Formats: sequence, C-alpha cells, structure tokens
Amino acid sequence: MRVTVIMEKAKDGNYSCYVEDDLPGFGLSGFGKTAEAAKEDMLKAYQEMREIQAEEGKEVPALDFTYKYDLQSFFDYFSFLNVSKVAEMAGINPSLMRQYTSGVANAGQKQYEKIRVAIGKISKELSAATF
Repeated sequence: MRVTVIMEKAKDGNYSCYVEDDLPGFGLSGFGKTAEAAKEDMLKAYQEMREIQAEEGKEVPALDFTYKYDLQSFFDYFSFLNVSKVAEMAGINPSLMRQYTSGVANAGQKQYEKIRVAIGKISKELSAATF
C-alpha cells in the first residue's frame, strides 16, 4: 500500500512526520529533533504496530512510503545538499533561499515550483550517475 508521509518542521524547532492517508485501524506519526529522527521514530512505531497487530491475529498492510517535505525538513534531512547551489540551480537568490530553509521567510508557490524543478533535476542527475 503506497502512502504519503508529510514531514514538517514545527514552530518549536522539532520535526514531525505523519501518514496523511487513512490506514486500517491505526495512525502513524513520528517526532524528533531532526527530520531523520522523526522518520526513524515513525518507522519504529510502524514496526511496533505490526508486532502488536500480529500478536492479536491482525495483519498490518506492508506500506510503501513516499515523503513530502516542507523546505526546512527537506534541507535538514538532505543536509549534504548545498543550499546555495540549489538556489543557483533554481534561479533564486541564495540569501533568500537560506531564509526559506531556516523558516525566517516563506516561499510562495512560484518559488516552490522553481525549487521543485531544481530538486527534480538533481534527482535525475544522481540517478544517472555511477562509479
């Protein structure tokens, strides 16, 4: 079962993620000081739910996760990406991009689209690369 996980940075500086789709008889979320910690917490909860349901003779569907990030959680999780280089690829001022990734400023829909296209290009380039 393919589900979408929303990954967000909270106002308190921590990160959360949750499955936005309806799951049969349970919800799924995670929390942490980093986006990675929130994801790990959610995956641990999923494994625990599978074990609990198995003990009760119930089956939890195998989930295939797709992650949808806000800008802050994306650049926290993929911290190896150079924010300034991504901004350059997207045609966005690097200083403004750092404001978006720190949460000081919010990107509008046009800016999000530019960033999405740049990330898509990076993804394609990485997929095509080999050693």
